[in-house]
Amino acid sequence: MKAANFLKVSLLALPFLFGGCKSKKAVVEPVKPATVTVQQQQQFLQQVNDNAHYEKFITSKVKFSIEVGVQKLTLTGNLKMKRDDCIRLQLMAFGFVEAGRIELTPEYVLIMDRINKQYIKATYSSIDFLRNSGLNYYTLQALFWNELFVPGQSKVTDDLLNKLNADLTGEDAVIGLDDGKMQYRWLATKDRARIRMANVIYADPFRGNTQLNWDYEDFRAMNRKFFPCENNITFTTPEKEVKLNMILNYIKHEDNWNTRTEVSSSYREVTVDEILRRFMAL
Repeated sequence: MKAANFLKVSLLALPFLFGGCKSKKAVVEPVKPATVTVQQQQQFLQQVNDNAHYEKFITSKVKFSIEVGVQKLTLTGNLKMKRDDCIRLQLMAFGFVEAGRIELTPEYVLIMDRINKQYIKATYSSIDFLRNSGLNYYTLQALFWNELFVPGQSKVTDDLLNKLNADLTGEDAVIGLDDGKMQYRWLATKDRARIRMANVIYADPFRGNTQLNWDYEDFRAMNRKFFPCENNITFTTPEKEVKLNMILNYIKHEDNWNTRTEVSSSYREVTVDEILRRFMAL
């Protein structure tokens, strides 16, 4: 995974040509970057936003890996998403036993360790990074669905596009939004207006920066548009780095599943670190 890519902003290099013929020297004026108008920027942002998918359901088989430090775990599973309602990852051990479940809804984040009967269930405001960054269900949904987002909004309307800016002078377009301590960046291909990277940074001068980087690869046709079938995600805090990789196969649009999980009274509520240690021990 090219984790350093989220900090690279492609700029036009000024070409300097050195040459001569005997004692003569050629003087070449540097090429000036083409001027990009505000209208062109807005037209490009509209193209990116128009690439969003509007299916109600997206489901898929998933190969899922998680890496924390020197430990790495690979599992298969299922991804089930219902727009504006639920995102669910079911992680399978040995190919047929559900080992864990991650469920995101507009109301809560649920992580379940099925093997050891442990779970965490929390609101977005109770998770430091999500609270500080203004990320909620709808922004996480945009990340899973390969879309732009504006923090605090359920979708990006044409009017909200005005909050974003687009630098079209580099090899890739750089879309940005700054909000105090928060920086939101996307890289998008200029030819297809397709998002290939999203990055969120929360700058804390006292505790250090926390950031989420999401790379999209292997785009495949889905209902006349294209959807990324490989996602490389890196979550970095001053204390640790967690890397996730998701590869999607057999994308469908199944709608016959319950979007809410009931947690049995036999499960014990624990911390995220406890669940991660259990998963790494599988």
